[in-house]
Amino acid sequence: MIRIPILSPGRIQAFPPIDQALAEPNGLLCAGGDLSAARLMDAYRHGIFPWFNEGEAILWWSPDPRLVFDPANTWPNRRLARWFRQCPWTITADRAFGAVMRACAAPRAYSRDTWIGAPMLAAYGRLHELGVAHSVEVWDADTLIGGIYGVALGRAFFGESMFSTRSQASKLAFFALAAGLREKGFELLDGQVESAHLSSLGGVLLPRAEFAAQLDKLCSETRIPGSWQADWPVDSARSSLLMRPPAWTPDQSLSSSGG
Repeated sequence: MIRIPILSPGRIQAFPPIDQALAEPNGLLCAGGDLSAARLMDAYRHGIFPWFNEGEAILWWSPDPRLVFDPANTWPNRRLARWFRQCPWTITADRAFGAVMRACAAPRAYSRDTWIGAPMLAAYGRLHELGVAHSVEVWDADTLIGGIYGVALGRAFFGESMFSTRSQASKLAFFALAAGLREKGFELLDGQVESAHLSSLGGVLLPRAEFAAQLDKLCSETRIPGSWQADWPVDSARSSLLMRPPAWTPDQSLSSSGG
């Protein structure tokens, strides 16, 4: 039987040290508590996130290693960049946060299960109202066809989920997010758990201890919360901010342990 610490709902408790997370299942740290804004923000600052099925106990995770992106070094490949230059789709931020979350929660062709249930929708909706959770949307005229959402603290952004109803729309949302974060001075985009898809977009693996050390620095910096809708710098698939500068060379500021 797996034994993990249980948090009490209704009062903020310190999370267990992340090095106490289980190796199998990878990163399971504790259970219980609640999804209050204060608890969620404390979790993200310490490299912890909630992931559980609706109707079950809240589970908190901190996997090792952690898949991350450096926005300064995250660009579409040449083929995808050429495709973007021919694409008429437009991009916004924080225009349809709730719709993006609901689309991410919808059953997928390969699975009808979802971990984004009503409690998560409500909790991240509150973070969005506080100007801490944000979304990037992709539109074909007035139709929402792709998007991504997550949480911003200091100079770190924690990606949660993305969706698309058209081929390449979620990739456009992702690279538009990376470009906007780059322009806003963010230094880390968290992808949480390794996957072939995220690795193909340029994600690298960091040991959990190194990831936590970066969060100590990046999340300690003050950033005024608020909507990104009015000042989001990437407005379309053809934006020059999505195109790699000719003289660009990879910067190895984020070390990789694999992937």
